[in-house]
Amino acid sequence: MFDKILIANRGEIALRILRACKELGISTVAVHSTADADAMHVRLADESVCIGPPPSKDSYLNVPALLAACEITGADAVHPGYGFLSENARFAEILADHNLHFIGPKAEHIRLMGDKIEAKKTAKRLGIPVVPGSDGAVTPDQDALAIAKEIGFPVLVKAAAGGGGRGMKVAHTEADLMLALTTAANEAKSAFGDASVYLEKYLQKPRHIEIQVLGDGRGGAIHLGERDCSLQRRHQKVWEEGPSPALDAAARAKIGNTVAKAMQELKYIGVGTVEFLYEDGEFYFIEMNTRIQVEHPVTEMITGIDLVLEQIRIAAGGDLPMTQDAVVINGHSIECRVNAENPVTFRPSPGKILQYHPPGGLGVRIDSAVYQGYVIPPYYDSLVGKLIVHGKSRVECLMRLRRALDEMVVDGIETTLPLFRALVREPAIIDGDYHIHWLEQYLAGQTTD
Repeated sequence: MFDKILIANRGEIALRILRACKELGISTVAVHSTADADAMHVRLADESVCIGPPPSKDSYLNVPALLAACEITGADAVHPGYGFLSENARFAEILADHNLHFIGPKAEHIRLMGDKIEAKKTAKRLGIPVVPGSDGAVTPDQDALAIAKEIGFPVLVKAAAGGGGRGMKVAHTEADLMLALTTAANEAKSAFGDASVYLEKYLQKPRHIEIQVLGDGRGGAIHLGERDCSLQRRHQKVWEEGPSPALDAAARAKIGNTVAKAMQELKYIGVGTVEFLYEDGEFYFIEMNTRIQVEHPVTEMITGIDLVLEQIRIAAGGDLPMTQDAVVINGHSIECRVNAENPVTFRPSPGKILQYHPPGGLGVRIDSAVYQGYVIPPYYDSLVGKLIVHGKSRVECLMRLRRALDEMVVDGIETTLPLFRALVREPAIIDGDYHIHWLEQYLAGQTTD
């Protein structure tokens, strides 16, 4: 087992990792920018190191500063959390060059799955169903048009590198295609330094289903069921739940076993999430995230498995916590991402939290690093915290979520709490009858039929 882990992140995920380390008896090092000097994980860690000014490029993305922090503190492993350097293959290689353990997959798997075109080819080779689309990158010429006609409009233009909804454009007609290709390529170049884009069939009303996997790096891998992340705004997940209201046990087992088998063949190590679009009973691979996900608590609540703890333990050479047959899905869980944003315009609302009261009671969990008096800085993402609830059934879960949302108090800044209080009372949400475009249509006041 590791002696000391440096947590190369901030906010709620840094605190989440710290908690897992403490339960494993591992010493912790918190790194922080000058803007995060009063952060909760900094206060609770065994040691802390300031690694730079507020801009991420000068602090949390500053690899030399992180290496120096490891050297100063004697850390022997680095946990990257999510975002920042968590899916940076070169960072993993640099750590290895300095005899430091990267708590995550092999660099080759990060690099493979970070290239969406290669990831799709690999998925297809491993027997994972994929969305119809181009075999590689396309350019704004007649080849792109011919491929789009073969796929059938509408088509989705997607960046080969990156994610988070950037570099994605929909072309409904031939006339739209050239503009979509150019715009997506420009966005991709700006965001990821790579202008490569490819084409996929644009599905009309799919669900976003993701399968949680856990591998030991030696050919052993299991799946831990699915999460439904279909409630999205601008391709950003807002509400996640598991199991999906759209899947039955047979569909769950079929796609889960397919993914687990693929991870066994890859000899994948650690946690990962294989994401699909699901429509008319068919799954279509879209990407794999080679890190812990923001929404991982949903899986923890329905399986009883601490994913972050297992991620650390397996990175240190441990075995899988159980066999596939021993994985049991228990009840239902929903997570709401509460952001420091106006609930109507989604304008960021950084500032000081004057009053803070998290909800409690059976089956209610808050993953948050904020506290009363904490100032949410304007430099990073706007996540205040994640409200996660669990119930014996989806009905019980929804009622518990409604109660917990009504209890939660965050004053001094604007948050998205009012949006969730409205959503949990919407008939379509109560019925589980929604798709990836539903939330944007709801917010625009359009019909969701």
